[in-house]
Amino acid sequence: MPSLRKDFGNRLRTIRLERKLSQERFAEFVGISVDFLSLIERGINAPSFETIEHMAKRLKVPVVALFDFAGLERYRVQRQK
Repeated sequence: MPSLRKDFGNRLRTIRLERKLSQERFAEFVGISVDFLSLIERGINAPSFETIEHMAKRLKVPVVALFDFAGLERYRVQRQK
């Protein structure tokens, strides 16, 4: 079963590549090392909440987009009336 770290890393890499950003450029934008970004994208390490906010801002996506691994809409819980 895939872990949250791996899913997050894959999603981050996908969005970064869609924006045509290299690891070097994106790491510089976010203020982290390329090595740390690589560890995040491979699911080995996890970023802080602050780093996640910086990543989303630099990628011009809402934070939730970084966690939308398979379409969050299908997991939405219906409110009981």
